[in-house]
Amino acid sequence: MKVRDVMATVAHSCRPHTNLAEAGESMWNFDCGALPVVDHDGKVVGMLTDRDICMAVATKGRIAAHITVWETITGKVYACRPDDDVKTALKTMAAEKVRRLPVVDRDGKLQGVLSMNDLVLHAEASKGAKAPDLSYEDVLGTLREICGHRALVGI
Repeated sequence: MKVRDVMATVAHSCRPHTNLAEAGESMWNFDCGALPVVDHDGKVVGMLTDRDICMAVATKGRIAAHITVWETITGKVYACRPDDDVKTALKTMAAEKVRRLPVVDRDGKLQGVLSMNDLVLHAEASKGAKAPDLSYEDVLGTLREICGHRALVGI
């Protein structure tokens, strides 16, 4: 099974100069917990999550309307391509402990988003000797890795 078979093709995004209040409103309006951050060419330069917004507001001492997305994102982009095998995407999600991956083309331009929700809804139960292309065990194993606590440095 390929990522394109599972991903959401309608992907809402924001820009680095967008303020967190606007980004949060987009998440609310589009019922999503993360937005890919794209530059003026449509290339993905990061991901912004609802948790990122909460932590930025809690730690920066400013209201969300006065904090930009650029100040909040790490700039690390973990992504996949539409033609990738979905199990490769699962490995990336597990290794990087992320619940969503932007789906990009060869130039890094946004094509969609692959989320754990998409994967859960497409997973199937194993029946007999033939395993499905995407099993409940595949998805649950990935979620287990994502949910594992990261080692805290300096504590």
